[in-house]
Amino acid sequence: MKNISEKTLIRQFSEFGRDLFVRGLISSHAGNMSVRQGNRIYITGRGAMLGRLNRTNIIKIDIDKDDPEISRRASTETPVHRAIYRETDALAIVHAHPPYATLLSMTEDLLVPVDWEGSYFFKKIPVLTFKKTGRRKDSTSLVSSHMKEYKVILIRGHGCFARGDTLEEAYMLTSSLEASAFFLWHLRGKRQRKG
Repeated sequence: MKNISEKTLIRQFSEFGRDLFVRGLISSHAGNMSVRQGNRIYITGRGAMLGRLNRTNIIKIDIDKDDPEISRRASTETPVHRAIYRETDALAIVHAHPPYATLLSMTEDLLVPVDWEGSYFFKKIPVLTFKKTGRRKDSTSLVSSHMKEYKVILIRGHGCFARGDTLEEAYMLTSSLEASAFFLWHLRGKRQRKG
């Protein structure tokens, strides 16, 4: 993906942030998104309402250099985004909390879609578990190492990270994950009622 103007980038953040909220993939002040352009990352701000983003909610940071003043304003998931960009060819990342996928992450170690679209996009989606007493660096490393192989991963009880060449692709993978999880959840319930 070639670099796009900052104005276009802000518009895309606003549109896909609104879509994530309207689709129910995040709550009002949850989730985050980023785009890489060269050695710079544009990332949503800490506690930003993704459904109502504007220019002031998008923070520009360096992929390697940490400026404490800027980092305090950027998403708390900034270290994870940086690590994914360093370890993969991703140009955009969406972190969301899709309800059905998050529910399934609490009981499953791996999601294998049963629907056609989900099977087309994902052969499987791993569920990663963070130790509650673990260091942030360990969890960041766990996510970025899995993102080398998978475009989407789930974190047990927390949500998903999706990577793509554009915000649109990362959003599409996030919404497809949730659709697959919806089918899996209801299929499981139907089987339990029959059983």
